[in-house]
Amino acid sequence: MIAAQAALETRLLLRHGEQLLLTVVIPTLLLVLFSSVDIVNLADAGGGERVDFLAPGVLALAVLSTAFTGQAISTGFERRYGVLKRLGASPLPRWGLMTAKTCAVLVTEALQVVLLTSVALALGWSPRGGPAAVALLLIAGTAAFSGLGLLMAGTLRAEATLAAANLVFVLLLVGGGVVVPLERFPAPVRGVLEWLPISALSDGLRDVLRDGAGMPWGNLAVLTVWAVAGLAAAARFFRWE
Repeated sequence: MIAAQAALETRLLLRHGEQLLLTVVIPTLLLVLFSSVDIVNLADAGGGERVDFLAPGVLALAVLSTAFTGQAISTGFERRYGVLKRLGASPLPRWGLMTAKTCAVLVTEALQVVLLTSVALALGWSPRGGPAAVALLLIAGTAAFSGLGLLMAGTLRAEATLAAANLVFVLLLVGGGVVVPLERFPAPVRGVLEWLPISALSDGLRDVLRDGAGMPWGNLAVLTVWAVAGLAAAARFFRWE
């Protein structure tokens, strides 16, 4: 039942034009645009090629768009239209539904990583580091953003979720170290932004893929805290109707 529901969730996600715009088109365009024009200050970005700074951040943005923004919006409207209520009355347990949604998110993210990596390599990206560290960071980031997305979808009205999720996406795109280095912000603001999950994920991926570092345990710890807090809050406050 979980596998069938996961396959259904994945098909619905991939067929949704607005979701594809958010999860595929926008990250790809940002990667190509900001790698091609002189917007990113290479001195602030740690030197090297622009794509070396941008590619890890765009991978983090892809996780944000799928696990948080897309999942929050789709789940919010499923809750509004009574889809979750009907599924809750089916033989599929509620934890099974959440597992199926998580599997759909992971499948979509895998496709995003393949696409964005291919585009970045075509732009001259030379990634370093180990794939195990990258995978662990992506999984921790997915858990963190999924918890926050489900918390928003389960507590706010669908229209409020739509507006808030898109607003958070834009704010984290600008202030999460994705395309704008955190060094460009004043020190007090940067000290706050560094604790955001998008900043921890993008910086951790950048440490591994650009600098060839091992596991960035500090960034992983930040993501783990956000994941535990978000998932616990979602489990506690999520309303199915």
